[in-house]
Amino acid sequence: MLSRNWPRQWVKRSTLMCASMLAIPVNAELLGDSSARLELRNYYFNRDYREGTAPSREEWAQGLLLRLDSGLTEGAIGVGADAIGMLGIKLDSSPGRTGTGLLKVARDGRAEDDYWKLALAGKLKTGKTLFKFGALVPPVLPTLKPNDGRLFPQVFEGGLLTSNEIEDLELTAGRLSRVMQRNATQYTPLTLSPLNRRFQGQGATAEHFDMAGVDYRFNKQWLARVHVAQLQDIYRQRVFTLVNKSPWGAGTFSSDLRLSLMNDYGDAKGGKIDNRALQGLIGYAYEGHSLGLAYQRMLGDTGYANILGADANLINLSVLGDFANAKERSWALRYGYDFASLGLPGLSFNSRYISGSHAQITGSQTIGKSWELDNELRYVVQQGPLKNLSVRLRTANYRSNYAKNFIRDTDDTRLMFNYAWNFK
Repeated sequence: MLSRNWPRQWVKRSTLMCASMLAIPVNAELLGDSSARLELRNYYFNRDYREGTAPSREEWAQGLLLRLDSGLTEGAIGVGADAIGMLGIKLDSSPGRTGTGLLKVARDGRAEDDYWKLALAGKLKTGKTLFKFGALVPPVLPTLKPNDGRLFPQVFEGGLLTSNEIEDLELTAGRLSRVMQRNATQYTPLTLSPLNRRFQGQGATAEHFDMAGVDYRFNKQWLARVHVAQLQDIYRQRVFTLVNKSPWGAGTFSSDLRLSLMNDYGDAKGGKIDNRALQGLIGYAYEGHSLGLAYQRMLGDTGYANILGADANLINLSVLGDFANAKERSWALRYGYDFASLGLPGLSFNSRYISGSHAQITGSQTIGKSWELDNELRYVVQQGPLKNLSVRLRTANYRSNYAKNFIRDTDDTRLMFNYAWNFK
């Protein structure tokens, strides 16, 4: 439950966090184009494992996230600094219900009353080329999808360069060396995700993750992407993507085609990795309605690999599963509605049903079948003192025929309130 001393602790932590951020060297040029954003995230999380002996996960927490982005000094190479301060406060938890990813867990298994962390990054810019280094929250890339699904985002340590010197062409390159998970306060090594025991080298770690990519926009409708990455001595990946969004009749047609090629390399510390992921999504939007149909198929001898804590950037990635086990095939039906078409701007609903089959789980003799249903109702306040307050109710239900010591049936409920102030 909420600590009696939490107001005093909150003030102390907030003061220390802000003082640390304000200690960053600044000058008039840095402050001239600087900006700040304070975001409040209130998160209730309940995950009920329908069968088995594992306890349910249920916690409630308040998060404060302060982003400070400086301007750049004048000259051929502009210099600046960014900072992100994060403070998490326990509102409700107990030893038997921890593990939601919202709160930091102490050695005795109890959630700490509060925790805070500070991420600092430097930046250099010349022309339309930007290099950031230090503590990074990378954008979503075909080879890396940082997780921002709890109070705070996953933070990586490293460097990332993006260049837009050539019109319609974007180049990306970077190296990441460590990661700070969403509810952690210390960096840890980059680790191969052990999800569903897909690989022999459970817990294999790497010194760094390298990535590079080229995005080319042919016109307003078509975008092509080619990205490569490697987790040192564990796996190498190549991803080819073609995205389209075009007017069609009275609505809009969209498509997203992807091919991911992945294999082990170097010392292969994670064991054999051999995966080819074919993915496709087509959709149509008309007068507030949107309908989508997706197909995803895993080829090769193993499932899909990714970094622990990050999401698998796949078409059929869902709230509870990624449908990316060896040989797995899955299709999904998506539906969304924007109630602005009925005179209720800010209110929206999205639903997705995914069905998977032919999955091969290491250590299981059963050919896996599963399904998941995700629903989300969202409202964003349009005017008044609480303008831009976002309220989201999300539910997810997962069922499978897998042995329960592999993947458990799950019901997941989340209620999230987000509010942000932007300062210039």
